Amino acid sequence: MPEILEAIPAYKAPPGGRLSDAMLADYQAAGVLVLEDFVPVEACERLRERALELVDEFDPQTVRHVFSTTKQTQLDDRYFHESGDKIRFFLEDDAFDDSGRLRQAKEHCLNKMGHAMHDLDPVFDAFSRTPELAAAVNRLGYEEPGIIQSMYIFKPPHIGGEVICHQDSTFIYTDPESCVGFWFALEDATLENGCMHFIPGAHKMPLKQRNYRREDGTFTIETIDDTPWPEDRKLAAEAKAGTLVIFDGRMPHLSGANHSDKSRHAYTLHVIDRRCHYPADNWLQRGPDMPLRGFI
Repeated sequence: MPEILEAIPAYKAPPGGRLSDAMLADYQAAGVLVLEDFVPVEACERLRERALELVDEFDPQTVRHVFSTTKQTQLDDRYFHESGDKIRFFLEDDAFDDSGRLRQAKEHCLNKMGHAMHDLDPVFDAFSRTPELAAAVNRLGYEEPGIIQSMYIFKPPHIGGEVICHQDSTFIYTDPESCVGFWFALEDATLENGCMHFIPGAHKMPLKQRNYRREDGTFTIETIDDTPWPEDRKLAAEAKAGTLVIFDGRMPHLSGANHSDKSRHAYTLHVIDRRCHYPADNWLQRGPDMPLRGFI
């Protein structure tokens, strides 16, 4: 068992996004790094406005697909598995009442939107590809970064679902492993509305699974290591709007359900090194018309 640290390293965002040596050392030790005020609040608000514009065009009566980490409803869902080069919408497990009607306003019933807004929408593209973020990625040692996925997380009031402990490299696997997550708080994330939790230092534990592997026309979950997570050592990462959290692909993380009356909008990018092998059996695939791009 690796040493589990007692705190999540947090700093004010560095000028130009250039991570300091101290930040890099803390990130390597903890597997997670919090950077406050990395993005102007105005940019967060613009991304939220654009997300809601896209939601306004979405008809939940024609596309009623649910995303749940507790029930794995997406395991056999083609709409989900074919979303790597599209913009698609996924509802909360508890979005509908017994009569099949939405329990609350449409934007408050969505779990997430994904997975290629950064390549298909100009507002998301501009938010995702900034000199500051490119500088941070460069300092992490990525010479040929590629943004493989984007997710807009709604975490709606009252029904925002729990996300169980997991590692992102189980979903976005490369050989060698290179996945890193960039999570932006677009609204204040608190204990009450389901903020993120991390187990700093536990990124040095083994990779636990390969999730949603393509195998003979189906999707499977392969268990590699069944050692339990030390969840008693998890730490909350409350974050003000504009905060960026960077975390290693092996970093175990989770979030609680949102039973409050406030949403917790967030935006996540996953970056891989294009020099690494990206297997054809990964669930997330992009068509030939959407080559993997970095930050230019």
